[in-house]
Amino acid sequence: MHVSVVLFTSDLRLHDHPPLTAALDSADAVVPLFVRDRAVSAAGFDTPNRSAFLADCLTDLDTALRERGGRLVVRSGDPVEEVCRVVAEADADEVHMAATHSRFGARREDRLRRALESDGRRFFVHDAVTVAVPPGEVTPASSDHFAVFTPYHRHWDRVALRAAAPAPRRVHVPEHVKGERPPARGDGTGVSPALPAGGESEARRRVTAYWRHGLGAYDDTRDDLAADATSRLSADLHFGTLSPVELVHRARRHGGAGAESFVRQLAWRDFHHQVLAARPSAAHADYRTKHDHWRSERTARDDVEAWREGRTGYPVIDAAMRQLRHEGWMHNRARLLAASFLCKTLYVDWRVGAAHFLRWLVDGDIANNQLNWQWMAGTGTDTRPNRVLNPVTQAKRYDPDGTYVRRWVPELADVDGRHVHEPWKLAGLDRAALDYPDPIVDLSDGLDRFRRARDRRN
Repeated sequence: MHVSVVLFTSDLRLHDHPPLTAALDSADAVVPLFVRDRAVSAAGFDTPNRSAFLADCLTDLDTALRERGGRLVVRSGDPVEEVCRVVAEADADEVHMAATHSRFGARREDRLRRALESDGRRFFVHDAVTVAVPPGEVTPASSDHFAVFTPYHRHWDRVALRAAAPAPRRVHVPEHVKGERPPARGDGTGVSPALPAGGESEARRRVTAYWRHGLGAYDDTRDDLAADATSRLSADLHFGTLSPVELVHRARRHGGAGAESFVRQLAWRDFHHQVLAARPSAAHADYRTKHDHWRSERTARDDVEAWREGRTGYPVIDAAMRQLRHEGWMHNRARLLAASFLCKTLYVDWRVGAAHFLRWLVDGDIANNQLNWQWMAGTGTDTRPNRVLNPVTQAKRYDPDGTYVRRWVPELADVDGRHVHEPWKLAGLDRAALDYPDPIVDLSDGLDRFRRARDRRN
């Protein structure tokens, strides 16, 4: 009997899964395998929110496979060692997996290839599984990657994507290959109270609902903080419970300005992945340094703690940071404001903010998180590196009546619309009655400090 192994990583779905499709086409039986990598735990990347969401994803994937006559084989340990053990137990001829585009993923692929090929097994890595357009597929004439989004998007938009494959009807798994039970969500310790459920079933339900009620208006509402009208599919894309290729095809078939704007955001995701694939050091070092002498977490301890806790005295910033802890997610416009405030107004190292976001974000993705932080810090791909987002001006524009602020900062629930974004302007007893802090920094002072620092460095 011809047996193949499919190693699942950040592609926890059955719909549009090229490695699984290829394995089923070439083998009589398939072992769907997920390895709980101890190195991920050691690196601290399995935070409570992502661990809980992952547990949902694995349980849902196992259920979907059982409905098709199969099951998910879960192992714990080093991925290369466990894959080789499963290959030997199943007497498998080949292993299939999706390409990953991080330095960590590249090292894992290289180790797997050497181990399997030295044992006479075939190893297939399938691209365009976790992204729509793989890194390196579109490049400028003078470089190995695009450093600016707009020309990248023009090329990206012309790429002919592969067709999305349907989910398999049957999956036969050799009975003698054993594994662990998929992990449970646990007791919820450290998990955001409003963390959504994970898994392909939930992800596809979210897509159906959003396509029906939100996509058409996406271009008009995606920056509206109070409307909360973004797709909220970022965690599903991060864990691969949705296919970006399938989403692009479906959005284009839907048509309209909203769908076009939605697809553009998927292109941004691919853009960051191709930058990081070409420059892996951007995960921790400036992509384009401005030679900043940032304030560190130690030297700016009180300011950093106020930012993390949502007690800066700037309501829209505090609302954003409280949403992050409660939901394990934050509106994209709020992410930009929170990042600008930390890096530009407080002049704190972007890595401090990126680490905090990775602690809480269920969609915490190295490429998108780190490079969005660098974009806002002015050390990344932004063509206007010294831009500063004024939190008051932005709040009045994107939360004009204060609904978003009041949702997350109940201390300001009764403050009128004229003052909800500037409560320090309240007079007398109205101000004294608020259990809300004064601003930790004057915006003009913060702007002046940032500009002086950049002027000295450049």
